[in-house]
Amino acid sequence: MPETSAVTVLLVEDDEVIRRSVALALERYGYRVTTAADGLDGLERFRDDRPDLLLLDVMLPGLDGIGLCRRIRETSTAPVLMMSARGDSLDVVSGLEAGADDYVVKPVDTAVLVARIRSLLRRATFAPAQQREQGTRTGTADRLVFGDLAVDPAALEVYRDGEEIALAPTELRLLLEFAEHPGIVLDRQTLLRNVWDYGWDGDSRVVDLCVQRLRKKIGADRIETVRGFGYKLRR
Repeated sequence: MPETSAVTVLLVEDDEVIRRSVALALERYGYRVTTAADGLDGLERFRDDRPDLLLLDVMLPGLDGIGLCRRIRETSTAPVLMMSARGDSLDVVSGLEAGADDYVVKPVDTAVLVARIRSLLRRATFAPAQQREQGTRTGTADRLVFGDLAVDPAALEVYRDGEEIALAPTELRLLLEFAEHPGIVLDRQTLLRNVWDYGWDGDSRVVDLCVQRLRKKIGADRIETVRGFGYKLRR
């Protein structure tokens, strides 16, 4: 993971008091923080600065956080953390469907916010054990094949019908978790621990929505729902 001082966070929040307090809190932890007060300015700053992580409020003037997240996902897989004032189910689901990796509810506890940010950055920069031990060796011999889906854990590449698929960091980690346990049912809490790095019980909706996004990219029938238990990757 990059040194904290080398990490740039783009904070898009229209409430000036919250914007300043969150920015100051993150700066105390050593992050570089750039800010925007509305969605359109946030989109411009994202394009100019290319931050390492984005922290977006849901309710923004001009272009709301969900719309901003969708625009960002058109060109980038940078980690996105949404902030919702209410923790409303519609806000949460809409944000995750738009491509966000996780969410927090305002008012945000600084320790929780920093823990979520660190978790997202680990997901964005991680290297599997095989890659750490053997370098970046690539080739078809390294690929795990499941029907028309091929996963290369060393190169962090995914192919469907021979065409490479672009996955966001959380989607990639989720797929690698499934690929390491093909045919085995993984419950949501296990996925929250292993993929989202939650050391506590988190909101299982982040798992369900990420699975939905992943299915759209690798094939709807590749990940099977086992009702009452969790999900498994079809061999």
